[in-house]
Amino acid sequence: MSAAHHQPANPSEYIQHHLVNLRTPQEGGGFNTIHLDTLAISLFLGFLFVAVFAWVARRASVDKPSRFQLFIELVIELVDSHVKEIFHGKSKLVAPLALTVFVWVFLMNAMDFIPVDALPWFGQHVLHLPYLRVVPTADINQTLAMSLTVIAMAIMLGIKAKGPVGFFKEFVTTPFHAENPIMVAILVPINIFMQLVEYGSRGLSLALRLVGNMFAGELVFMLIALLPWWGQLIPGAAWAIFHILIVLLQAYIFMMLTIVYCSLAVEEH
Repeated sequence: MSAAHHQPANPSEYIQHHLVNLRTPQEGGGFNTIHLDTLAISLFLGFLFVAVFAWVARRASVDKPSRFQLFIELVIELVDSHVKEIFHGKSKLVAPLALTVFVWVFLMNAMDFIPVDALPWFGQHVLHLPYLRVVPTADINQTLAMSLTVIAMAIMLGIKAKGPVGFFKEFVTTPFHAENPIMVAILVPINIFMQLVEYGSRGLSLALRLVGNMFAGELVFMLIALLPWWGQLIPGAAWAIFHILIVLLQAYIFMMLTIVYCSLAVEEH
């Protein structure tokens, strides 16, 4: 039997098989290994988000808006209201960034609602792929890439708001201040270290919170799938209903922290 049609022999192998990403063929899974399934599915959902919102925008009607248009407007107003409440700087980038983060993360999280064996079966028997992991946000590579991008955007906003000199001065003089030039020089390495810890903790908190929750949800669905079909109905339905809250909440938290970090970057300490 070929690797593309390998059938797990026991529950442990079944779970391990579902937790392996489709990768580029580098041996050993080094730094240059790409998780192709995470990349493909996240890109597809990103383009789907852009296409749907563009389609609604082109067909938007003031007199007779459709229910779907009203729903999209509700999402946009929700995100925009949070941006106005939290972000006090001057940037047209934060609201689109927050909207993109919220909708994109929600769509990637929602892939967890597809039956756990459906797309892997399709990948094996139709596309002849040995592995296919369908929840991008259960992959630390995806969540870490998004969190690093958010931190980088926040730094860019801070430089734009304070200027390169002002941003650098704040970076080396906070959180510890001093009036004595000698003490200033002594505190610079400490301040730089504290700033690096702060930015690093922000990126890790964004990435690990999201991937931890989605990985746990993915694992629970796999455990339920190991039950007989008649035993999957009640626990599967109960967990799916509860997981709706997790999927939505994690997208909301990622969006809110994105706005907060952008706001902290442009505000004076």
